[in-house]
Amino acid sequence: MKVLVGLSGGVDSAVAAYLLKSQGHDVTCAFMRNWDSFANNDILGNPTIMDDMCSQEVDYADAMRVAEHLGLPLLRVDYVKEYWDNVFSFFLEETERGNTPNPDILCNRYVKFDSFYDFMDKNGFDALATGHYASVKEGRLYRAVDQNKDQTYFLSRVRPDVLPRVLFPLGDLTKHEVRDIALKLDLPVATKKDSTGICFIGERDYRDFLKNYLKDSEGPIVNVDTQEVLGTHQGVMFYTIGQRHGLNINTSVGPYFVVGKDLSTKTIYVGKGADHPLLFASKAVISDMNWFSNKPKEAMNCTAKFRYRQKDVKVSIAWIDETHIEVTMIDDVKSVTLGQEAVFYNGEEVLGGGRIDRVFDVNGNEVFYDSKHSN
Repeated sequence: MKVLVGLSGGVDSAVAAYLLKSQGHDVTCAFMRNWDSFANNDILGNPTIMDDMCSQEVDYADAMRVAEHLGLPLLRVDYVKEYWDNVFSFFLEETERGNTPNPDILCNRYVKFDSFYDFMDKNGFDALATGHYASVKEGRLYRAVDQNKDQTYFLSRVRPDVLPRVLFPLGDLTKHEVRDIALKLDLPVATKKDSTGICFIGERDYRDFLKNYLKDSEGPIVNVDTQEVLGTHQGVMFYTIGQRHGLNINTSVGPYFVVGKDLSTKTIYVGKGADHPLLFASKAVISDMNWFSNKPKEAMNCTAKFRYRQKDVKVSIAWIDETHIEVTMIDDVKSVTLGQEAVFYNGEEVLGGGRIDRVFDVNGNEVFYDSKHSN
């Protein structure tokens, strides 16, 4: 086949490109430029110039070296506008609301497997390939063999209709095997570390970066059980439910976890101990559902992840309408956070996923981040 490979400058996509070439496919690589890191606008509209070399440009240089090493052509495609409109703007809106959005999932949905997929289709390619750890079988999405590296959580919003023309060459390999292949080929990125964090932030401090775009003010950190003020936070929107580190609480007694927040009073509530009851949820409503499988007419049991590294938890789901489902936890689940993503599985098959829109605590009370709207 004539295959277009998204070459990111990392080891995974490099090995994916090699594998496809070794299988006899006609392979072309493409590097996606999704973020303009050299000139950003702050909240006043003034440009802020980054004083460090953009990691994206380093990745592009690495992608060029990989393509040359493998003897493959490399294109460069620009999706800065698409990323800003469909990913970053939504990320800012949700963060300002106190929610915790996942931009990597939105990037896969709107850029890599939408705009980039359309580029593949319009330019005469038969299939699109990336270095994700996942598998597609008969047009359905399945977990990768390497459960520790499985990335189906981040692919849960990809349009089902694109899957028949998507290839994930690493789905049957472990990360260790991928590294071994890269080393044996002497690939320029064979020992390159995996990227971490959000792509448009890179290694910069999360809060400092967001302060270029969002304005928030300090407020109290309050013990939810005693109402004692334990410290001062840097802005409600920068904290997420279940967070333990970075609280700067002036006490040696703990540990404390974020169990709630109130944007209207600029208050962060913390509870003592990892088993604090306010950390747990009994029910949730998921919106913007993207479903790969056949929709069940009745409630069904399956497993779910409410964040990437979470172990599967048993749930029961029932459709409310075409885009919403109600999730009932078989056992109460910790740190279910508004704005994050819930992904559902039947064994190794990915059923679908959507955004956590409503959360109910162990007493059945709905969780709100703004007391003005709690009723």
